[in-house]
Amino acid sequence: MSGELNGKKVAFLATNGYEDAELTSPWEALQAAGATLTMVSPESGTITGKNGHEQSVDASVSQVQASDFDALVMPGGVVNADHLRMDEPSVAFAKAFFEGHKPVAAICHAPWTLIEAGVVDGRRMTSYSSLKTDLRNAGADWVDEEVVVDQGLVTSRTPDDLPAFNAKTIEEFGEGKHEGQTV
Repeated sequence: MSGELNGKKVAFLATNGYEDAELTSPWEALQAAGATLTMVSPESGTITGKNGHEQSVDASVSQVQASDFDALVMPGGVVNADHLRMDEPSVAFAKAFFEGHKPVAAICHAPWTLIEAGVVDGRRMTSYSSLKTDLRNAGADWVDEEVVVDQGLVTSRTPDDLPAFNAKTIEEFGEGKHEGQTV
């Protein structure tokens, strides 16, 4: 995988309460593939995962734009996702990746923010099972599979799915923009 994403700039969007492995595992996989990573958050300084992992924040979500990046990763975690979906700059940041046809990878509870952004209607997706009804009510075709790819949108259910999630994320990010990735 080394070098597959050389030159690609990837944003990670999270806040306190993220699922530790859903940030650290994709971070390590994308870094090993050569991507340049930026931790974006509504918080400054450091954010902490639900199991205690600390991650330095590189940029405030209100100070960056999707046009600064090639792709977006959204870790899950109930608290993280709930806070992000209520944060207007975070929702707008995520939505802008879809407007720019850029690939997005979201795992576990992260699709809550995508529902709020209005970008899931007509999309085939998966998530943590408790979001099934929320996604279906927002117009998504929810399925129970370890990883689902739909026109540059990569989704997975839980940390158990991280190997498949990471592999498909690298593949989709390597392909670049997808015309079907839109609002």
